[in-house]
Amino acid sequence: MAKEPAHAFAPMLKTFKTASGKAGKYWSLKELAKQYPNVDKLPVSIRIVLESVLRNCDGKKVTAEHIEQLANWAPNAERTDEIPFVVTRVVLQDFTGVPLLADLAAMRSVAQSLGKSPKTIEPLVPVDLVVDHSVMVDHYGTPKALDLNMKLEFQRNNERYQFMKWGMQAFDTFGVVPPGFGIVHQVNLEYFARGVYKSPNDDGDPPVYYPDSLVGTDSHTTMINGIGVVGWGVGGIEAEAAMLGQPVYMLTPDVVGFELGGKLREGVTATDLVLYVTAILRAEKVVGKFVEFFGPGAASITVPDRATIGNMAPEYGATMGFFPVDEMTVAYFKGTGRTDKEIERFEAYYKAQGLFGMPAPGELNYTKVVKLDLGTVTPSLAGPKRPQDRIDLGHLATKFSELYSKPNEANGFNQPADKLKVRYPLPHDRNGESAEQEPPDPHPGAPRPVVEMADNKPTSESAHVGDTAAHVKASGVTIGNGDVLIAAITSCTNTSNPSVLLAAGLLAKKAVEAGLTVKPHIKTSLAPGSRIVTEYLEKAGLLPYLEKLGFYLAGYGCTTCIGNAGDLAPEINEAITKNNLVGAAVLSGNRNFEARIHPNIKANFLASPPLVVAYAIAGNVMVDLMTQPVGKGKQGKDVYLGDIWPSMKEIDENLRYAMDAKAFRKNYEQIAVNPGKLWSSIKGTAGQVYDWPKSTYIAEPPFFEGFRMEPHASDAGFTGARIMALFGDSITTDHISPAGSIKESSPAGIWLKAHGVQKADFNSYGSRRGNHDVMMRGTFANVRIKNLMIPPGPDGSREEGGVTLFQPGNEKMFIYDAAMKYIEQGVPTVIFGGEEYGTGSSRDWAAKGTQLLGIKAVVARSFERIHRANLVGMGVLPLQFRGADSWESLGLAGDEKIDVVIGGELKPQMDVKIVVHRPDGSHQEVTVRLRIDTPIEVDYYKHGGILPFVLRQLLAA
Repeated sequence: MAKEPAHAFAPMLKTFKTASGKAGKYWSLKELAKQYPNVDKLPVSIRIVLESVLRNCDGKKVTAEHIEQLANWAPNAERTDEIPFVVTRVVLQDFTGVPLLADLAAMRSVAQSLGKSPKTIEPLVPVDLVVDHSVMVDHYGTPKALDLNMKLEFQRNNERYQFMKWGMQAFDTFGVVPPGFGIVHQVNLEYFARGVYKSPNDDGDPPVYYPDSLVGTDSHTTMINGIGVVGWGVGGIEAEAAMLGQPVYMLTPDVVGFELGGKLREGVTATDLVLYVTAILRAEKVVGKFVEFFGPGAASITVPDRATIGNMAPEYGATMGFFPVDEMTVAYFKGTGRTDKEIERFEAYYKAQGLFGMPAPGELNYTKVVKLDLGTVTPSLAGPKRPQDRIDLGHLATKFSELYSKPNEANGFNQPADKLKVRYPLPHDRNGESAEQEPPDPHPGAPRPVVEMADNKPTSESAHVGDTAAHVKASGVTIGNGDVLIAAITSCTNTSNPSVLLAAGLLAKKAVEAGLTVKPHIKTSLAPGSRIVTEYLEKAGLLPYLEKLGFYLAGYGCTTCIGNAGDLAPEINEAITKNNLVGAAVLSGNRNFEARIHPNIKANFLASPPLVVAYAIAGNVMVDLMTQPVGKGKQGKDVYLGDIWPSMKEIDENLRYAMDAKAFRKNYEQIAVNPGKLWSSIKGTAGQVYDWPKSTYIAEPPFFEGFRMEPHASDAGFTGARIMALFGDSITTDHISPAGSIKESSPAGIWLKAHGVQKADFNSYGSRRGNHDVMMRGTFANVRIKNLMIPPGPDGSREEGGVTLFQPGNEKMFIYDAAMKYIEQGVPTVIFGGEEYGTGSSRDWAAKGTQLLGIKAVVARSFERIHRANLVGMGVLPLQFRGADSWESLGLAGDEKIDVVIGGELKPQMDVKIVVHRPDGSHQEVTVRLRIDTPIEVDYYKHGGILPFVLRQLLAA
């Protein structure tokens, strides 16, 4: 037996036994509570973090003081203590995983150049990458869509996949799940998560076990919170540090308790619930906090519903949306194919720790308690631009009509009200460019009750075809404002949830039986989070009905939700742009930021899968589904939503198809034994060090240029900086670093064409994240971003796109071009923003691109958690206005010069002075807060970022 290392809390190491008598050791929180009685009242999520701190106490990175601080967590204390949290594993998706792998490869190149062993750079915890962000919906509405889309995916991404294969053979602890298996978060829930883990180097008898915990390079990593796993999304920059042995450092968080009571009403879905939770918690301002669900309502909802709520934590701004482990979790593990041995150990461990069971009201201490009666939740959507903007289903039609003519500042579209109902023929159907009026106003009435329909199973032949243009020409289509142009059952949030997917299938069945159809020009797609979904929809006999309405399987991946909706027909794009139409997308996703879904679709609504199908049939978001018919069925009969909406009983009867342990095991065995012909045919480079072949996808990142073991001395302050941009509120990481299509006339498009890449082969920004030349040109290049330095038009409208005014001289140019000129002249630059700067996906290129453009600081009213940390991780200063201060209150126009004055030693959250020098010679000072939040972040900044810091540590060791 291996000798136990000396440990400051050695008596806390105890033994537990499983039901069958197997023993295991564990670091006992109950034992720790004898020393610190407060432990028993801590939120469950804090106790799981505390176990990691206790277990990893080595007197260096993790000290006895850290244990004492966390054990004495008080609900409303000032948060100044920093926790070093050592995670069990790391998960990646391919958009964020490829640049992370490129950084690791670059570190190996540095190690080799310094005469060190490249193997010095090796992940110290298991790392799993799932290729799920690369499939696009080029083909839809045809049985061949999946096959055709995957073939295109492999053609486009061959160089990236070669690089991933190199990573698999170069690193011992780096695994890849190939394309076509599912979305990282669903694979994580169904397959990666094992409940409790044993240290790989522990040969003790019995060995020490500990809970699963992780960070992931996707903000929706929080989906794993649904099964009691502490984990959240971080930037690729932080994930690399975690992989390479660094703890994840964070300020001790507040924990908001969310008490759920009551029961969901008939006709209400998990998606409706999560949109309520998102709106409530966004209003509660839970950014940077843990949210922990408890109470009888939380105990009553299924694990997939819990995971759906956990998934949306980035949308409500929390670090986590955590559900403790209970009987429901054990049942989920059984249903998804975990072994009896794993389940027995999992249950025994959590019971031994006193962490099993849903807490009751009043049982634990929380910073604040928020309550929701599940019975008050109603059918909802969210949009048209933000996931937290919930709209009751019955209000969507009027809400869209209102927003159509409201100004941009009020979340509107700034269009003349008299054009709302005008319809336009598509270009090929022009009749003297005449427009036609919308048919008469809505049919009044109330929703009808659900009725049983006679079986009328469709044939496998569908009226839909994947060629949009052909269908547009064949159908003489007119389009207008509010038309649903994309209807997508997509995203990790909902396609992992059997209840809402079965509801979509049942609604499709009733709709087909009633004689309803979907217009063929509407881009319909089904992109589940796992192959298991297709299997249970087939077993339930529902897939053919979805197909009949055009919802053919388009791929297993993020697709529409990440911006991979594929293009619309040229005729539709032309009609939209020529007539300035506000078209709509309805998707079962979690993100609907401007230009994310499609650059020409301005109104994007998040909805449950059955509502996606319903709106595809209705064809326009101005149809009030609560009072008007969804469409006309057989013999021209009006069919209402109530006629086709499935009952909870019908959904429950079909759930047995969804939880089949054998099916889960069989599916995930294929990753190793049958990854697919397309993946098997990829040939990659071998060896421990990557040879960086010429590629427009993968290039050696510039972050280690001029690297040396001693960091360069650098002064945190600077003078004479120019303003690159003045932004409003809610600038997202999509605005800063888009993931979707690359515009031909943009700096990235120009660069790609100059390097021999045709427009058809541009792929997306997300797929080219392994190449800094593309990504720095794509920074601030979103087609919807508005730099408020550019004066408004006569009608108050704002120019969109990544442009700025170069100073001096007010010369308008792309932000990238201005950045290169400023760098050439040695002039530092700054960005000013409003509230919630950096909301959205954990996109490390939003920070990497900012740094490569020479931007030294971002000054904002508030920051989203991950982006703030990423800016520090790249050596960019995040500075936060205090009180009511803003760039507007300073009267900034963009032609000023800016000094950032840091007095004395750099310290976390210190006051910093900004001096504004105006062209007329006057100047103004304002005090802001430095949002370098922790001592370790000070070290990262002084080293020029987290990557050089970690590399120096590894090479020194």
